[in-house]
Amino acid sequence: MSRGRVLVAMSGGVDSSVVASLLVEQGYECVGATMRLATNEDDRPGERTCCSTDDVADARQACWDAGIRHHVFDYTEAFERDVIDPFVAAYEAGLTPNPCVACNRHLKFGALLDRARELGCGFLATGHYARVEHDGRGYHLLKGVDAGKDQSYFLFGLTQQRLAHVLFPLGGLHKDPEVRAIAERLGLTSAHKRDSEGICFVPGGNHLRFIEQRTGRVAPAGDILDTDGNVIGRHEGALRYTLGQRKGLGVA
Repeated sequence: MSRGRVLVAMSGGVDSSVVASLLVEQGYECVGATMRLATNEDDRPGERTCCSTDDVADARQACWDAGIRHHVFDYTEAFERDVIDPFVAAYEAGLTPNPCVACNRHLKFGALLDRARELGCGFLATGHYARVEHDGRGYHLLKGVDAGKDQSYFLFGLTQQRLAHVLFPLGGLHKDPEVRAIAERLGLTSAHKRDSEGICFVPGGNHLRFIEQRTGRVAPAGDILDTDGNVIGRHEGALRYTLGQRKGLGVA
């Protein structure tokens, strides 16, 4: 008997691939889903971004390996509105945004969780390294046991209603060697795929270039002043720096 119907968020990486296979092994009825968040189709050397055709193909292969169906849902408009536009606006306002927090709140555990319920799934499962526990007071978001991979911080925006319908099968595991070893045991093609790093929609991790190209405005260079208004250096565009930054300013 099935333990429940689960929509598994599939990125094409090793973590989500292992999640799908583990849940099938544990007796859940699973459906895989990949979110298309950007319109790019190719990866250029050193400029990997999200939603490449290779990632979608890897996610589809992982679903095939697990014996489950795979869907691709287009959320590009919502991603632009709820993640990218606020990201750019925050940097231009002198702030340092965290787009992963916004993506989790609005897309992964917002739109995609709503889609899961529409498909008759009681849960949405992801490859996040975090845990959820329930007691008489409600649901509690806890750190993953792998301190080096813990992602609970990016999930702080999840409400009690959302936490009640999410599964984090990797929260009690260590990425290396446990998750990689499971992927090898299952014969997953993603077993040795490199981890994604940085902001997924910013090519090469260069947020300044991304913002300038998107807005058509070049961040102007200017003076660095002390609290008395004395010029103590030059900067190459305020968007390059964050509040409280001490290194990389060229000022002792």
